[in-house]
Amino acid sequence: MRGSFFYKKMSIKFFDSISVFFKINFYISAIVLVGGCLLSTTDNYSIFEFNEDLYGAIGNNIRVIMIYLAINELAILLYCFLTKNARIMLAVGFFLILLIGSLEFYAEINAIEFDQNLRLFFLYTGISHLVYGFIEIEKISPTQTNNEPK
Repeated sequence: MRGSFFYKKMSIKFFDSISVFFKINFYISAIVLVGGCLLSTTDNYSIFEFNEDLYGAIGNNIRVIMIYLAINELAILLYCFLTKNARIMLAVGFFLILLIGSLEFYAEINAIEFDQNLRLFFLYTGISHLVYGFIEIEKISPTQTNNEPK
């Protein structure tokens, strides 16, 4: 009996530490998302390569979209902080992963090659948001409603 209690307590601590790791990873990915999007507007500090000869005016369209993405991320983070409800990150993560397909479609229509860093950027941030959203869903008991305190 005593041994099973020990293993159960250890497994709970293990899962709590994994949860903390994924939460820290989420906050890092949010910083990377906002920072990467805002830095994409500069030529010197961007983590993405927007070749002006290849992109031309399309490069500016992508930069404006990245600014909108950073503003949206900040607004969603603020909403989650104020409402103490971060389950919406599931939808944000799904949207970020869908952006990879949108970029592929955009590249195909405009006959341009995108920087591979954009794909990795959206994949990392999207998966981080999805995992964080799943962690937030697991925190709520089945009998608890959305407005009840946790």
